[in-house]
Amino acid sequence: MLSRSSFTSLVVGVFAVYVAHTCWVMYGIVYTRPCPAAGGGGGGAGCVWPYLARRPRLQLSVYTTTRSNIGAESNIDLVLNVEDFDIEAKFERTVNVSVPKKTRNNGTLYAYIFLHHAGILPWHDSKQVHIVSPLTTYMVPKPEEINLLTGESATQQIEAEKQTSALDEPVSHWRSRLTLNVMVEDFVFDGSSLPADVHRYMKMVQLGKTVHYLPILFIDQLSNRVKDLMVINRSTTELPLTVSYDKISLGKLRFWIHMQDAVYSLQQFGFSEKDADEVKGIFVDTNLYFLALTFFVAAFHLLFDFLAFKNDISFWKKKRSMIGMSTKAVLWRCFSTVVIFLFLLDEQTSLLVLIPAGIGAVIELWKVKKALKMTIKWQGLRPKIQFGTYNDSEKKTEEYDTQAMKYLSYLLYPLCIGGAGYSLLNVKYKSWYSWLINSFVNGVYAFGFLFMLPQLFVNYKMKSVAHLPWKAFTYKAFNTFIDDIFAFIITMPTSHRLACFRDDVVFLVYLYQRWLYPVDKSRVNEYGESYEEKPKKKPHRE
Repeated sequence: MLSRSSFTSLVVGVFAVYVAHTCWVMYGIVYTRPCPAAGGGGGGAGCVWPYLARRPRLQLSVYTTTRSNIGAESNIDLVLNVEDFDIEAKFERTVNVSVPKKTRNNGTLYAYIFLHHAGILPWHDSKQVHIVSPLTTYMVPKPEEINLLTGESATQQIEAEKQTSALDEPVSHWRSRLTLNVMVEDFVFDGSSLPADVHRYMKMVQLGKTVHYLPILFIDQLSNRVKDLMVINRSTTELPLTVSYDKISLGKLRFWIHMQDAVYSLQQFGFSEKDADEVKGIFVDTNLYFLALTFFVAAFHLLFDFLAFKNDISFWKKKRSMIGMSTKAVLWRCFSTVVIFLFLLDEQTSLLVLIPAGIGAVIELWKVKKALKMTIKWQGLRPKIQFGTYNDSEKKTEEYDTQAMKYLSYLLYPLCIGGAGYSLLNVKYKSWYSWLINSFVNGVYAFGFLFMLPQLFVNYKMKSVAHLPWKAFTYKAFNTFIDDIFAFIITMPTSHRLACFRDDVVFLVYLYQRWLYPVDKSRVNEYGESYEEKPKKKPHRE
């Protein structure tokens, strides 16, 4: 069986291989090998040449229709026409789009974007390229928030009654942004090894003895954010559409295609539009260099999360004594973790935040079982819970713990009750359950660090920190500082974001106690045993 150190080394080794492999794959995406025959003689046999190198006069046309396939110019509306389209010039224009009755009745509206020769209709141009994108999507509307004491006005009640029946049903939302890109590099592809990601966007024509690829038109779906969506009402006849254009390099185009495919895969696995939007925000709202840094930070966060969970579980699995450990702190940590998970669930937070919070809540519940020495015995279908007994040293620790909680209760309970009352009077909520969860979680976020003080008080009374799981603390500390970075990248409630910085202060206090109380070999260690109590090995007989 592998020892703890060798298992950790194995995990770190696998992690290093994973990072190296990812870097190699990313290099393969960003760098594309050009056609080797392009620079030699023979007319570049086997090469695929860019049609844009001929510098044709182009025109950009955007049409809308309720059909996903069109064969002629009937039943379509022209919403934007850019003559003498310059592929190098960036622009952004806002147009009003007529919303058909079919779309207002929860139907779909499509945008057809054509890039064709100037002065020729796209239907008559054999060298035109086009791409289709839905301008509508389906989402469940966000529940309306009300003041739980004063209620709402009659007008609001009428509107709420209209929406109640369809509150949990997806309705059509308008995508108010359409972002277009054209790959502008005069890149010569090798016809025998065309990249599969770009190939599906390419349309090739034979011109003489050479093969050319027409302009690569691309719709940036990552720019379609939930914050830009607008609910389509039955009375809506026109809606604004912002069409923006910018050129794109081949490397970024290939990277963006892979990212869009990754987001689509997440949605196929059950991620909602809002969950996928959080992932989009990481890519769209972040500089590419900062995005690369984010990848490495996220990879290390995953590694430290695993090592912290591993060491934390190993510590509590072998824990036989609660000497020096604050039971109240364990109970509070469990309560606060469960409340935070319920709060994030009520706020419909991204799964990127929700899943780790749920795993943490399960682990904290298991710790409580270990701390209280609980055993569950089944008598038929009825469980019977039994609690273990504490020795004299554990009872002494419990006295310090109770004393610390007594002092804290004088400050904590009035603050929590006052905060809950203030929010009930001044803040709107979806339901009484939402108010209750928000009140609990605000108490956890604002004053939760106070419940970490009993452990600090126990450390102070015992003049020792040897009983704490320092390996798990170290990994969690690294993750805490990484969370500070993610607090500005991933969308999350403001209170949850502030709590990330609160944890930094708490860990610094633990570090100070670590320096103040050096490890004493005669005191119990993190497994409830003393170094000096270890049995000496018998001398080897010759």
